[in-house]
Amino acid sequence: MQDAMISFNIEKVGPEITACCQASPYLPSAITDDIFNLEMSNDLPSVSLTSNNVCVTMDNSLSPAHTLVQIVCQDHKGLLYDIMRTLKDYNIQISYGRFYIKQGRKCEIDLFIMQSDGKKIVDPSKQTALSSRLKMELLQPLRVTVVSRGPDTELLVANPVELSSKGRPLVFYDITLALKMLNTCIFSAEIGRHMIRDREWEVYRILLDEGASSSIPRRKVEEEVWKRLMGWE
Repeated sequence: MQDAMISFNIEKVGPEITACCQASPYLPSAITDDIFNLEMSNDLPSVSLTSNNVCVTMDNSLSPAHTLVQIVCQDHKGLLYDIMRTLKDYNIQISYGRFYIKQGRKCEIDLFIMQSDGKKIVDPSKQTALSSRLKMELLQPLRVTVVSRGPDTELLVANPVELSSKGRPLVFYDITLALKMLNTCIFSAEIGRHMIRDREWEVYRILLDEGASSSIPRRKVEEEVWKRLMGWE
């Protein structure tokens, strides 16, 4: 606030305030059906709200002790974080790896991994499950949509929570920065965690101030927030 600030006080919030400020434990079923689909399908959102050309392959022939995971994908903010948190959730250890960035944000990643027991991943079903999850997480590391909340407009952003209960860093910062660039004000914000399809999600529900932003198409808000979160601004 710079020179506009005259004075300020910081006080610890009491239980009477936190009790009435808890995020709603429920999300509309239409929202959960639309944006929390973890299954690989041809019904993904438009290209602008997903990454492109994710390819994951596994090879056990190049190392006597490790499974080689080769990933070719589009670079984005938090790419290594998304890979590491997925492998961590599967209790996979990384011994070493290589990372290349080429023109057009194309990345090539080689990871030599093993299971927690020190063995390769030789079970085809385990290979398929890990490959599918890596591909899904890199296609859509976050979910972004704008919906109607009664007469108002609400921006929803969701990211998966790690099994260690840690959430994705800097999400709220990127959301507010994107809205600032669109000259869109926030009327209220809720941040809560929800169990959806046996997985915990951190969900940001941002009620937009329609006064200054009613002329901005919802699709543009989605795209600009998505690009800021992915580091493509």
